Amino acid sequence: MCGIVGIIGKQDVAPLLVEGLRRLEYRGYDSAGIATLVDGRIERRRAEGKLANLAKLLESRPVAGRIGIGHTRWATHGVPNEANAHPHATARVAVVHNGIIENFHDLKMELTAAGHHFESDTDTEAVAQMIDYYLAQGLDPVAATEKALGRLHGAFALGIIFAGYPELMIAARRGSPLAIGYGVGEMYLGSDALALAPLTQKISYLSDGDWAVLTADSVTIRNKNGEIITREVSQTQFSGALMGKGQHRHFMHKEIYEQAEVIGGTLNTMLNPATRTITLPALPFDLAGIEHVTIIGCGTSYYAGMVARYWIEPLARVPVQVDIASEFRYRNPAMRPGGLAIFISQSGETADTLAALRYCRENGQRTLSLVNVPESTIARESEAVLLTLAGPEIGVASTKAFTTQLTVLACLSVALARARNTIDGDKEARICQSLAQIPACVAEVLRHEEAIRVIAQSVAEARDVLYLGRGTGYPIALEGALKLKEISYIHAEAYASGELKHGPIALIDDSVPVIVICPSDELYDKTASNVQEVVARGGRVIFLSDKDGIERLTAKVQASIELPAVDSFVTPLLYAIPVQLLAYHVAVAKGTDVDQPRNLAKSVTVE
Repeated sequence: MCGIVGIIGKQDVAPLLVEGLRRLEYRGYDSAGIATLVDGRIERRRAEGKLANLAKLLESRPVAGRIGIGHTRWATHGVPNEANAHPHATARVAVVHNGIIENFHDLKMELTAAGHHFESDTDTEAVAQMIDYYLAQGLDPVAATEKALGRLHGAFALGIIFAGYPELMIAARRGSPLAIGYGVGEMYLGSDALALAPLTQKISYLSDGDWAVLTADSVTIRNKNGEIITREVSQTQFSGALMGKGQHRHFMHKEIYEQAEVIGGTLNTMLNPATRTITLPALPFDLAGIEHVTIIGCGTSYYAGMVARYWIEPLARVPVQVDIASEFRYRNPAMRPGGLAIFISQSGETADTLAALRYCRENGQRTLSLVNVPESTIARESEAVLLTLAGPEIGVASTKAFTTQLTVLACLSVALARARNTIDGDKEARICQSLAQIPACVAEVLRHEEAIRVIAQSVAEARDVLYLGRGTGYPIALEGALKLKEISYIHAEAYASGELKHGPIALIDDSVPVIVICPSDELYDKTASNVQEVVARGGRVIFLSDKDGIERLTAKVQASIELPAVDSFVTPLLYAIPVQLLAYHVAVAKGTDVDQPRNLAKSVTVE
């Protein structure tokens, strides 16, 4: 989860850039760098490892300049070294980037054919080279950047400076967040307001698709259509929760909006867009020898494990058992040799999951944990750890932790299948391509928030709500029902769609909203038939599908939420977003405490 800082100042900015990056360390990183203009030239300092290494480099090789950009990077499809560290630059332009450029490979081939030389293995360098290409054609920096932005596919936040332009910086956002800070004769740029806290109290946030031209005393913001617009400038407090929430009313809302960024950041640690392959961190056991898998979690983490079963079994042809930790630990289950036990916990401190881990370890299982806190007890007691790079999650109801868990599990499923030779390289490439598109698709789903808010008004009046789904849609339905219960206190239940006629259909009447998870996959027709049954009995259906799925449905539903059409493998990552937003807006409409719902704790560290 990369971090970005930019400053147009009145004094040398290098120390301020490093301080801004230090405030972004919570995002995690493995290299860092800055670029400034010195006598109109681009000067860079980059270092592998922690910020202390960059600071030490700057002591021995200081750099001047009153304009600059800085970056902390999680390694993507290049090793964490100086060559792959940001900023990436040519003689004319320097760029820092957070996100994924999906079509960088095609851009790189085009630019290489045009005579451009690439020095790194990153997708980001294609941005710098593309802008340089248009600058070489005689376009000014603003026009060159605008043209280059039109060529980029994916989710990104960008900070850009130009040789010979000591008072010009350009920012762009598509999916990943970006804030602009206002000073007196100074302007600032940051991945979030926390990075800018020592510099200014006046902050505005770019909306998705915005790009901005900053000078020392002004900013011009254009939307995705190129129209000049304004964004609200808010006064922030340097300490306290308001800074952490940014422009969002609740932490949960902020964390829902961070998902494009954190999914992309988590993907970057395992997915190589250039080769379209998955590479996990080194494990102390051979995945090829795994004969069966046990996945254990609680609540939302348990539902993430349920999704993984739908991925692992057909891909890797390995039997998977998914258990609730509080049940598993007391069942005294038989554990066959050759098994892998996977433990999923946001905090890494969940008491029941930790007890299950210890049981599995004592019974000869290989142990692998998925946690968001690398120093946690579960991480320390596991043989191997895969990190979910969600960053701090303040809202009690999990959102971005869930989707980053799904991200890691998707990559693990592919890696396990390749290790066992149950999929070929072409299939891995197709899945990797689909995964790389998810951050941009998440940003697209978030644009439907107003429509979801309107739907939520009617759901907020219900006493009971049902959720239906098949295949990977079933655990997403379970997660949607859990979210609604947690923060709105409305009774909600989820069922596998095929179970509808085995009892739950008795609950259907015109007072019960039915939320249906129904992507256009091989199970679509089955679920659509269940929708017909609900509508025929007066049920109020809220239908989640893609354009084709909505158009094919003949039943008259109360409302539809259109999602991007994606490969069926990745639909859980996408369909999690609208059920989160729906629960959030129902809770807001009911006036409940969204971030700290009654009776709940963020981490359950006791039974």
